[in-house]
Amino acid sequence: MLGYYVLIGAIALVSWLVSNKLKQKFAFYSKRQLQNGMSGREIAEKMLADHGIADVEVISVRGQLTDHYNPKNKTVNLSEAVYNQRNAAAAAVAAHEVGHAVQHAQAYSALQMRSALVPVVSVTSGMSQWLVIGGLIMGAAAGVGMGYWVAVAGLVFMGAATLFSFITLPVEYDASNRALAWLKNKHMVSQQEYEGAEDALKWAARTYLVAAIGALASLLYWALQVFGGRD
Repeated sequence: MLGYYVLIGAIALVSWLVSNKLKQKFAFYSKRQLQNGMSGREIAEKMLADHGIADVEVISVRGQLTDHYNPKNKTVNLSEAVYNQRNAAAAAVAAHEVGHAVQHAQAYSALQMRSALVPVVSVTSGMSQWLVIGGLIMGAAAGVGMGYWVAVAGLVFMGAATLFSFITLPVEYDASNRALAWLKNKHMVSQQEYEGAEDALKWAARTYLVAAIGALASLLYWALQVFGGRD
C-alpha cells in the first residue's frame, strides 16, 4: 500500500501544480481586454450562430472555472466571470464550451462515446477501488474463489473510468481546436489575444491529461496487486 500512496501523492502534486498554473494563466489573460469589446456570452452566442446552432442557450452559472456544455438540455454554462467579462480568457473559455456544442450538433464520435460512458462511470467509479481492496482481502492475489472475481469486477469498473478519462482527451483538444480556429478565422481576437487564448486552453487541456495518466497509473497498480501475486 505504501507504493500506492506514493504514486497517488505524486500524481496529486502534479495535478495541483497544473491546476495552480491554469488559474494563474486565466488570471493573467483576464487582464487583457478584448479589442472588440465582446463579453463571453456574446462570443458564445456569435459562435453558435456562425455554426447554424439555434437550439442551444448560453446561461450563467456560479463558481470559478465551472464552465461546461450540457448536452442533455443543450446549454452552454459559463461561470459568472466568463459570462460577463470581455477579455482573452473569457473569449477562450466561451468558445471552447461552444466547441462542445458544435461537436454535439455534428455528432462527433468521441463525444458520443464519452456520453455513453457517463451513466456507467457515474455509478461504478465510486465503488471500483473498494471492490478491488475487498477482493484482495478475500484472497484475490492468491487467485482464491469469490475474492478474485470481486477484485476483477472492481478492475473492470476502474477500467471504464480510465477509458472515460482517455476518451475525454480528444474531446477536449478538439473543442479547443474548434474554438481557436473560429476565433482566428472570424477575426474575433487580435494576434496577441489569440496567443493568450491558445496558451490558456493548452493549460486547461493539461489538467485532463494529468487526470488520465493518474487513472491509468492507479488501474495498473491495482491490476498488479490482483494478478501479480498469482502463480
